[in-house]
Amino acid sequence: MKYYIIAGEASGDLHGSNLIKALYQQDTKAEIRFWGGDLMQQAGGTLAKHYRDLAFMGFIEVVFNLKTILSNIKFCKKDIESFAPDALIFIDYPGFNMRIAQWAKTKGIPTHYYISPQIWAWKENRIKAIKRDFDQLYVILPFEKEFYEQKHHFPVHFVGHPLIDAIHSRQTLDKATFIAQNQLEDKPIIAVLPGSRKQEITKMLGLMLSVADIFKDYQFVIAGAPSQPKEFYQSFLQNKNVHFVANQTYDLLSHASAALVTSGTATLETALFKVPEVVCYKGSWASYQIAKRIITLKYISLVNLIMDAPVVTELIQNDCNTQKLTQELQKILEPAHREKLMQQYNELENKLGGLGASEKTAQLIVRSLNSERL
Repeated sequence: MKYYIIAGEASGDLHGSNLIKALYQQDTKAEIRFWGGDLMQQAGGTLAKHYRDLAFMGFIEVVFNLKTILSNIKFCKKDIESFAPDALIFIDYPGFNMRIAQWAKTKGIPTHYYISPQIWAWKENRIKAIKRDFDQLYVILPFEKEFYEQKHHFPVHFVGHPLIDAIHSRQTLDKATFIAQNQLEDKPIIAVLPGSRKQEITKMLGLMLSVADIFKDYQFVIAGAPSQPKEFYQSFLQNKNVHFVANQTYDLLSHASAALVTSGTATLETALFKVPEVVCYKGSWASYQIAKRIITLKYISLVNLIMDAPVVTELIQNDCNTQKLTQELQKILEPAHREKLMQQYNELENKLGGLGASEKTAQLIVRSLNSERL
């Protein structure tokens, strides 16, 4: 059978790559075409569009790039029609994917949403479009099944979180090799994860590194995003206590004593690696003013949302400053705080459903397509 997958970000590329591997296991004759990144390309199939050409963040930024977005939508529809897939699989990226799904439904293409949009956070009225345009929904957070089925009477599959699979299957360099290969110092590491989008990194990284001179017993190591060249980070590497590694986030987290992380999937990845973290977010003034009037959640990090408690500190907008970053980083480096945090991280992992998200999703997709053919 033929599968067309659309992932628009680095996290989608990671989960898409594991889904592709699982689809090939379930369907040995699978033909796969996708929007994604390097990891999905390595897993197999044919790349139609790289996610680095799609990444726009914030309300204002999207408006300024509307022409490019509309052009991508037009190309995507034409490419899908040309490929004629048996199933169209969407991975997160709701602004784009939901528009394509609405069109695809009119063409009779089976639609599957893996890692559904976070309508429990904002734009809950999207539930009408989801019910109308998607045949199957695969959710990865434990509270999402209750949200969709009990509140909105829409059956979904809870498959567990694919990050557990990705982390469990990793091959990590030992610390000595990691330090030697990246010309790092022989002292404890504080990982800095500023995101994957250019606008996000530009906004956050300088602020996150403003504490580097205060913690001289540690080295700060930036996790370079696969979508950005090293040259982009060059201006942030003037401090001798700041280092850089490219495409080695999991190795970095494996050996980090603590981390500064922008909001998003990375907050959960860091917790699953059992690394104490401070979550940082600071958007443009206009985007933040709009967002805070729409989003009514108590927390911005996935860790706190899943646990429904302030497990990790979140420094948002004006609270995200050098003074508070220093205070919170000092706190999470204390052994007593770390021990308490590890207990909460273990509880978090138990809530996420264990291994096998990619395999479960692939099985369900292939099974639904086979049943449609009977």
